[in-house]
Amino acid sequence: MSWTAHDRERASDRWIDARTTGNAIVAEGLRKEYGDFVALDGLDLTVPEGTVCGLLGPNGAGKTTAVRILCSLLRPDGGRASAAGFDILADAPEVRYRIGLTGQSSAVDEALTGRQNLMMFSRLYHLDRESARARADELLGQFSLTEVADKPAKTYSGGMRRRLDLAASFIMAPQVLFLDEPTTGLDPRHRTEVWEVVRSLVGGGTTVLLTSHYLDEVDQLADNIVVVDRGKKITEGTPEELKSQVDGDRIDTVIRDTSQLTSAAEVIRRSAESEPEIDVAGRRVSVSVRDRVTALSRIARSLEDNGIPAQDIALRRPTLDEVFMRLTGDRDNGKAEVDR
Repeated sequence: MSWTAHDRERASDRWIDARTTGNAIVAEGLRKEYGDFVALDGLDLTVPEGTVCGLLGPNGAGKTTAVRILCSLLRPDGGRASAAGFDILADAPEVRYRIGLTGQSSAVDEALTGRQNLMMFSRLYHLDRESARARADELLGQFSLTEVADKPAKTYSGGMRRRLDLAASFIMAPQVLFLDEPTTGLDPRHRTEVWEVVRSLVGGGTTVLLTSHYLDEVDQLADNIVVVDRGKKITEGTPEELKSQVDGDRIDTVIRDTSQLTSAAEVIRRSAESEPEIDVAGRRVSVSVRDRVTALSRIARSLEDNGIPAQDIALRRPTLDEVFMRLTGDRDNGKAEVDR
């Protein structure tokens, strides 16, 4: 029995209703090909409402392709997805009305003031002049830009421009905000400013899908992390869950005398019953441990017993950088993420 268009529409509605309850983004089996290159190879993704999902992967992994598809800017070759409760294909106009997107490149017109930029974007959303001015004033206050509202955007700092970008993507108070490398090129202070804005938006109920090459940024902001490689999801979990995959905690020991570095590594290997890593330039020996407190005491005591003074010894959790390297390896397949 063949399905009519009405049958397909009803089935799509049932899928949307079933999968999007409590979820702002849902994707099943997304596939996208560029000739012989497979950018997405059956990607599945679920992002609960009011959370931040970090999408990580090496260059060419398919992150930006996934964002473009979920924003209804790019048509998938297979699979299905919804954003803000609407099918990205059947209801593309509704999706675009309910989402915001801040891409890698600034959308700000630097010749215009901050207020003029926001009024221009508001008018593009068909707000009348009075409503556009009111919305611009509201957003300038929300994003801490009131004091520079009437200055040209070209005079703004990097952090101010990025905040203005975010404000522009928030004209219609989107349910879902896509942030594709939102702090690229910003210094640490300006990155922190953007983080605070994102936290504020999420606190107000916005759902965020974040791609970033700054893993500390994802660690700071994400409730859940999805790691993709070669167009597929290879793992997901909270930052702490992913860190637990990298051989537990680590102990870093800085040795005072470089000539004793090899001897110290051997002592630490026996004490921790694990193979250490040696950083000659930093005079550091690092080793993974399971029983953190016991291992720390044992290593410190063994070094002292063997006459090897330690300048510093510290217990730390694995970083997302270490998780990322373990999961994807140190590679760059030469595909620019902006194109894939």
